[in-house]
Amino acid sequence: MRRLMLISAVLAAALAIGPSRADEAAVTPPQVTIQSQIEAFRAGEDARAYSYAAPSILSIYPDVESFMGMVKKGYTPLWQPLDFAFGRAKETGPDEVTQEVLVTAKDGSSWTALYSLIRLADGSWKINGVQLLKGNGAST
Repeated sequence: MRRLMLISAVLAAALAIGPSRADEAAVTPPQVTIQSQIEAFRAGEDARAYSYAAPSILSIYPDVESFMGMVKKGYTPLWQPLDFAFGRAKETGPDEVTQEVLVTAKDGSSWTALYSLIRLADGSWKINGVQLLKGNGAST
């Protein structure tokens, strides 16, 4: 009986560890870019958050302050989310990906963010735009 309990405990521990390792292995470079930017927003590291923007975004918002003003005004759920999870991803070109991110805002509301990312010549992934949809599918 004691041996059966030990085997059950080992199996339970293995199952608990297994999915998190699998999830970590499944994280893609575009997801790392998105996660890093959200972590920078949460930490108040505005310059680091800005560094994940694609050149086309940098040309519209040429400094950290104007970029962060846009984020705080138009993308509040992404600026300080309560939680987020990755959804579906789709390659839209040889160096382009659209990544769905399911977001719970600080106020508890649900959002879907559709991130457009591009891979630069140096191999890094940058955020080229975000479409934010309210939980009911309405665009903001």
